[in-house]
Amino acid sequence: MDRALYIAMTGATQTLKAQAVNNHNLANASTVGFKAELAAHSAVAVDGAQLATRVNTRLDGLGFDNRLGSIQQTGNPLDVVLAADHWLAVQAPDGAEGYTRAGDLRVGADGLMRTAAGHLVMGEDGPLSVPPHTQISIGGDGTVTVLPQGQGPEAPAVIGRLRVVRAEPAQLERDGGGLMRLGDGGEELPPAAGQVLSSGALESSNVNLADAMVNMIQLARSFEMQVKLMRAAEDNAQASASVMRMG
Repeated sequence: MDRALYIAMTGATQTLKAQAVNNHNLANASTVGFKAELAAHSAVAVDGAQLATRVNTRLDGLGFDNRLGSIQQTGNPLDVVLAADHWLAVQAPDGAEGYTRAGDLRVGADGLMRTAAGHLVMGEDGPLSVPPHTQISIGGDGTVTVLPQGQGPEAPAVIGRLRVVRAEPAQLERDGGGLMRLGDGGEELPPAAGQVLSSGALESSNVNLADAMVNMIQLARSFEMQVKLMRAAEDNAQASASVMRMG
């Protein structure tokens, strides 16, 4: 009976973790460029003497869903959609390089380009600085061009190029702040070449709301079933103890 109790207990614990993952996806269903987190349960034998028959339920992270979200046309020259498997390099809060597909870019009062989440956008030589201008555009290769204040339309100036890299999902891991980072032992990613983005549009989150809602209900029912199993194990233990006392 303790085997059933152990399985139900660990299953309930990991179901709560799975519910947290699903809730995180739901909370980011409207976040630009968000990639849904993936996870699945697995059975793992417990090591140790006298524990050969015990099995632990574990929630394994499976990375993220790399499918593209829907494309929303905005007409804003600072909104960009990255090509498949391409990522925009930004400066994470700890100063290291992180990656995102959120293409809602802004130029702050200090002239530095940032994402809407506040991360500094990296150019080829560090954070990209934009001088005062009357017009700005981002080319398909990531080149940023401005029309400086006081200059006519015949004098556009190239101020830099967005650092865009190409990476497979297996190379990246999500950090606690929502950015992607290179996995342990990963080599620095070189800049991607060619057509790496298109401007005037944004990629929405790829979270499927209907699937996430159904999954939330299934997880709630699974947790309820595991709690009932723990109660049944307790009732059976008490009944067995009563029989032993009668003997």
